[in-house]
Amino acid sequence: MQAQESFRDARVVVTAGASGIGLVFARRFAAAGARVALCDVDAAAVDAAGRVFEGAIAHRADVTDEAQMAGFFLEVEERWGGADVVIANAGTGGPAGLIEDLTLDGWRSCLAVNLDGAFLTCRWAARVLKQGGGSLILMSSSAGLHGYPNRSPYATSKWGIIGLMKTLAMELGPHGVRVNAICPGSVEGDRMDRVLAKEAKATGLTEAELRARYVAGVSLRSWVSADDVAEAALFLASPAGAKISGQSFSVDGHTHSLA
Repeated sequence: MQAQESFRDARVVVTAGASGIGLVFARRFAAAGARVALCDVDAAAVDAAGRVFEGAIAHRADVTDEAQMAGFFLEVEERWGGADVVIANAGTGGPAGLIEDLTLDGWRSCLAVNLDGAFLTCRWAARVLKQGGGSLILMSSSAGLHGYPNRSPYATSKWGIIGLMKTLAMELGPHGVRVNAICPGSVEGDRMDRVLAKEAKATGLTEAELRARYVAGVSLRSWVSADDVAEAALFLASPAGAKISGQSFSVDGHTHSLA
């Protein structure tokens, strides 16, 4: 089976799709023949992405803002009439530190992006995907499967994504909608560089020491790439994943510890 055949003219919606992993999702699905709609909080990145993908919907929206997200989803429905694949990708690393050193604002801001943003996306996706079936993919993390010292807001939000996914798989399965979560490990790129900088400040370790610690907790002794994660999304959304739902799909080289 060729990816080009799987996604020709498919309508694929990606939140936080103008940079990072989200942009790679958009590129890979577009290369496989899909039409791509993306939103992002970064207006400049949205403008740039809109020029990359022919016929794309590129909309500036903050995933924590209900009105802005409603505007994005309305544009998708008015132009396309619905969607076939929705990826709730938006996320933030949140603050780093022991829980007694964290602020309530830092906690809330992390959960707002990672959980409230997923809620708004999934609430819309549930309604539109019920119309003809499809695939809903939520982005969790290895931190949604393990404890994660010095990153309690992030770990809490990513465990919450797993609970949301499992519940929606049950609610939407009778309507032909598959719901899964991808749990990436440490993904190479700017975002993880920023996370390492935060953790170095919180722990007193150097970034090099932290990189070595992350790799030591992975059986394959390696990080993953955004393309590795995109391969999983393409598989889950394709006919090859037609009977896969309610699963936490790890792309992490087998992470066995984040401590």
